[in-house]
Amino acid sequence: MTESETAEFLIPSPVMPSEENTFAHYTLVNRLPAVIERVIKENDFPPDIVEELEIIIEELFEGLVRPIADDEGPDVPAWASYLIPFEGKSWFDVPFFFAEAYFFRRLLEATGYFVPSLWQGIDPFGYQKRLSLEKSMDAIRKISDSVFAPLRECIQPLDTDQPQPQWYQTCLTALLQNALWGNRADLSLWPVDAGDGNTQDFQQQQSNILVDDTDDLLNYLSNIQGQRIDLIIDNAGFELVCDLFLIDFLLSTNTANIVYLHLKAHPTFVSDAMSQDVFYTLEMLGNDISENVRMLAGRLQEYISVGRLICRDSFFWNAPLAFWEMPKSLKEELAKASLILIKGDANYRRILGDRHWLFTTPLSDIGYYFPTPFVALRTLKSEVATGLEPDQIEILNEEDPFWLTNGQWGVIQFVIPDKGDGV
Repeated sequence: MTESETAEFLIPSPVMPSEENTFAHYTLVNRLPAVIERVIKENDFPPDIVEELEIIIEELFEGLVRPIADDEGPDVPAWASYLIPFEGKSWFDVPFFFAEAYFFRRLLEATGYFVPSLWQGIDPFGYQKRLSLEKSMDAIRKISDSVFAPLRECIQPLDTDQPQPQWYQTCLTALLQNALWGNRADLSLWPVDAGDGNTQDFQQQQSNILVDDTDDLLNYLSNIQGQRIDLIIDNAGFELVCDLFLIDFLLSTNTANIVYLHLKAHPTFVSDAMSQDVFYTLEMLGNDISENVRMLAGRLQEYISVGRLICRDSFFWNAPLAFWEMPKSLKEELAKASLILIKGDANYRRILGDRHWLFTTPLSDIGYYFPTPFVALRTLKSEVATGLEPDQIEILNEEDPFWLTNGQWGVIQFVIPDKGDGV
């Protein structure tokens, strides 16, 4: 949406890191400096790069927001426009999502990611991503051998003239929940050496799904068999593999004739996935000791080779913007899909503009601007939420004071935009 269009509606204020005793404030004070320290530890950067990284930590507390240096990144002109309202302000006095996106872009500036040199194109989070995937392989094999392989025995292309069979609804429900809870893995929150939470029993998490629109989604899918489905991907590693299980099902059943993956154009938020992470993951899976895992990789690689699975990246996915600010060209591209799966907490924040909406606000009242029906699969890791009932909020506040940020609660929210009132 344009600024003039959003001005017609009363939208809440953005989440700000200046709000003390909040997750946003904690992130700037604790989480982001820890990200820098880990990047220094895990990369053999020369002293000048280390010094630049340490300067970012100092600036978080004492410096002011400044322009991105002309480091030959294709997004430098765009960042110049993004920064106009915020240049010269304290990091604590700019919107939280902007501060985070700006931090990760500054980190790439410091490491010379775009500058022709020894470090050009080096993912500063690559070690964490690779190690995370390696440590997740036991959980991936367990899901593949114990859950997905039995499901695949039922899988066959759907007859579009017949109602959805029970096996289809059972399989898709299980794989949606698998993709949802895979979103718990987030290296910016829980580094790979902080413990492995990937082996949880997903079926036991049903009661922790605060909003579950799976039935509505199944009904919608019965009318769009064989069309295009897009995924706006979140994290690499375990979560990406959970997404790949779901994608394999969608393509194998002809629920989707073609699937597009929308990925980050450069490293950000530590674990966010780029195209190279998809290809690396498929290579790892293709060489695994589990036959079922290797077969999964083989099917997906074949889908890529015949053009049924396509990876697309865009600098917009790295930008500090709400989804209603997406460029017209991208909006028109997404509109070609019959359904979009939006993965993860950061993408969910962007649907909301990372603003203080009432937790009871229906997501459809906010996300009506989206160009096509979408389903948000998100575990809660920030202090925004929508679509909840008042009694849910009261119970959650009593039983789990950290329910908004600890990743233990999730939503499967399906929206068919009706272009009615909203942002």
